[in-house]
Order: sequence, then C-alpha cells, then structure tokens
Amino acid sequence: MTKPYRLFGAELSPYSVKVRSYFRYKNLPFEWLRRSPATEAEFRAHAKVPLIPLVITPEGQGIGDSTPIIEHFEAHVPANTLSTGDPVADFISALIEEYADEWMNKAMFHYRWTYEPDRKSGAERIARMMVGDEAPAEQLEGAAKMISERMVPRLRFVGSHEGTREQIERSFRRVIDIVERHLASRPYLFGARPALADFGLWGQLYELWSDPTPGALMKSGHPRTCAYVERMLNPKAEGPFEKWSALEPTLLPLLKDEIAGIFFPWSHGNAAALAKGDESFTVTLEGAAFSQQPQKYHARSLAALKEKYYLVTNRVDLDAVLGRAGCLKWLKEA
Repeated sequence: MTKPYRLFGAELSPYSVKVRSYFRYKNLPFEWLRRSPATEAEFRAHAKVPLIPLVITPEGQGIGDSTPIIEHFEAHVPANTLSTGDPVADFISALIEEYADEWMNKAMFHYRWTYEPDRKSGAERIARMMVGDEAPAEQLEGAAKMISERMVPRLRFVGSHEGTREQIERSFRRVIDIVERHLASRPYLFGARPALADFGLWGQLYELWSDPTPGALMKSGHPRTCAYVERMLNPKAEGPFEKWSALEPTLLPLLKDEIAGIFFPWSHGNAAALAKGDESFTVTLEGAAFSQQPQKYHARSLAALKEKYYLVTNRVDLDAVLGRAGCLKWLKEA
C-alpha cells in the first residue's frame, strides 16, 4: 500500500481546506494533521515558513503554500487534471484563484473577527482544536479569549477597519450573487468538473459559509452556492468542462466587476507601495478610499500571475476576453 501524504492543516484555514479538497479530488492518500506538541518537530523540520498548509511527501519532501502545492501535484499526477484544455479558460481559472486567495480572503477574515457572533464562533472552534473537546470549560474559555484577543488586532493587516467595512462586505455580497447565477446550469465554475478556480474560491466561501454572519447571507437566497460549498467538500468529475463561450455570459461579471474593478487596482496599489517603501497605501475602489498596510506576499503573487499571462503562447483570444473584462490593461502594466 502506498504510504500516505501528511497534510498539516486546520478546518478554519481556507488554504488548508482548499488543499484537502484537491487531494480528495485527485484521490491522493493523505493523513489530515494539525500542529500540536506531538507533531511540531516534524512540522518545523519540513516547513520553510511556519504556516499551514504543509504537505510532506512519502519521500520526506515538504511542500508549502496552497497554490504551489496544487501546481506540484498537477505536474506529477495527471489523473483528474484541473486543466480545461483551453488556454483562455485555464488562465481565467488561474486569475480567479489568485483573486480568491488574495482578495476574497479579506471578506473571510473581516467577517470572522469583526462581528461578535463570528468572533465567538471562530475563537471557540479554534480553541477546541487546540485543547481538545474534552478540556475543562475554563481552559476552553481561556483559550478562546486568548485567540480572539490575538486575532482581532490583525484585521488591519488585511485592510479591514471601519473605513473599509462596506467595501469588503459589498464585494462579498456581489460575489455570492454572481456565483449563484453562474451555477444555475452547472455544478462547478467551469462545467461539470472542478478547475483550479474552484478550489481557490471555494476555500474562502467554505469558511464564510461556516461563520454566523456571512453564512446567514449565503443561506438566505443562495441555495446553489450553498450546495456548491457542500459539493466541493468531496468534488467529483461529473462530466466535461464547458467551452469559454458558454461560461462567459455569467462568469464575465466576476472578471469585470470584482477582478478588474477591485482586485487589480488594489493589488497594483499594494505593489507600488512596496516598491516605494511606503508604510501604508490608499487606492480608490468604486469611488471610495481603501487603505491598508502593504503586504509583500501579494506583490509576489501578482508578479507570478503576470508571468503566467506572458507564458500563454497565443494570447489573441485571451486578450479579447481580458479586454472585454477590463483586465488586460492591468496585466500589461509594469
């Protein structure tokens, strides 16, 4: 029997559940592990940075960061490929995954640590994972309080504060409306089987669905989106990918309104601030100021996305789609 992969993750980490869903889809044998005193030495021996998810292969190789993990296994495990076979759709899929990882995560973190019911739910669930369900109530309460006190101040790192509350929440509401319409005639974003975009977007939606405030918004008027969240817990290839021409009518609004309208202006503002060494930056999103501290990882992932764009050998059809969406100018901008 093949020795299983060891996947360090957490139920409340969108990037961890993203990789877990992917492993299930690829039928890769794995053990789901959490960091604890019993596993910490193994984790630190293989993790280049102390973050989850982390995969340890049967050969002892450590692979971190959800997107590189998926890219590694796509290159080595051909079964159930995420490639649609269409360069246009494949790049759009990568673009949506990048958007989900870097922008949709703001909504996930914002809702979880801004509102009292969500803070309480999130802190209690994390505390149970840390100390165990059998721990005394006082120990559980103490751990939950410590977690909440540690996480709430971190809202500023994702740009969540009173001045940006409505922008983040409006973006989330728009996304679930778009997804609800798009899933009217298909089980996954690109047809009858999941693509890369599904795992990125779903990881954030799954966490939002699990929290009281955004979960209530999703469960009120978005039945297809909620069914999709549950379907992606154990995704299956149910049929072929669709042609981009069939997907565009209901998926283009995500590219136009969210990615071109919000994500790209924000990500380029972040990269420009880092290049200048600024401690904060402000960009105008939908006519309102959005300010936060710049983050290095976002600039690196934007550069990686642009590299993927230039690796597309024939970009005529792709540029036409990106032009209609308003995304092209951002990818060509230095």
